[in-house]
Amino acid sequence: MALALAPKIPSVRDRVSDEEWRARVDLAACYRLVAHYGWTDLIYTHISARVPGEDGAFLLNPYGFMFEEVTASSLVKIDFEGKVLMETPFEVNEAGFTIHSAVHMARHDVDCVIHTHTVSGMAVSAQADGLLPLTQNSMMFYGEHMAYHEYEGIALDLDERTRLQRDLGDRYAMILRNHGLLTCGRTVAEAFEIMQNLERACEAQLSAQAGGVKLTHPSPNVCAHTADQFWNYHKNKPFGERAWPALLRLLDRHNPGYDA
Repeated sequence: MALALAPKIPSVRDRVSDEEWRARVDLAACYRLVAHYGWTDLIYTHISARVPGEDGAFLLNPYGFMFEEVTASSLVKIDFEGKVLMETPFEVNEAGFTIHSAVHMARHDVDCVIHTHTVSGMAVSAQADGLLPLTQNSMMFYGEHMAYHEYEGIALDLDERTRLQRDLGDRYAMILRNHGLLTCGRTVAEAFEIMQNLERACEAQLSAQAGGVKLTHPSPNVCAHTADQFWNYHKNKPFGERAWPALLRLLDRHNPGYDA
């Protein structure tokens, strides 16, 4: 990946707490990693992070930036009513506000939410049977670990938030039917690693189906056991903790500047 020539944005480092700055850096890094792995849809889709110590406040991307351009200082801080909480020349995506505010309002255990429109994610979201337990990655989301939300149109109606909250429940992954994917996590790193597993599961499903041969389906007991292995191991240890430092080193080599 070529280095991103991000617009020059004045630093807000001295205007926020150390905890908020760390959240901003991790979120900006997540945007650039999503770009690195090709999960973007031009300037659309969105990733958010809760602002530590500020109830009802979260960070979203500046609408109009490519994900590879996002920096810690360019992120927009808003509340659950859509009010901008720190002066900025940038706007936020309205549909992004609806989806992300819904999750942050209901899930106080969640600090980060990722939403994507990848080809593989959209394709699986359009399949009547949804995600199939064909691979180890997909078995992570077996049974109760995957939520589904029916398509209602572009997410501009705030009353959809109650149905998004109901359908997600206490899960960390949801397929938005005929739309895309959503993951969340207790940390930015966790939401990213869960999305990485979900994206790969969708890609593998489409590839296996495209082979035109009979597929093997592990037994329900094996699928449930595998899902329990994933989630029980990470019950008190968020996904992504081990991989995140390596991912930041990858960015430092290929697209530095996210921490500006």
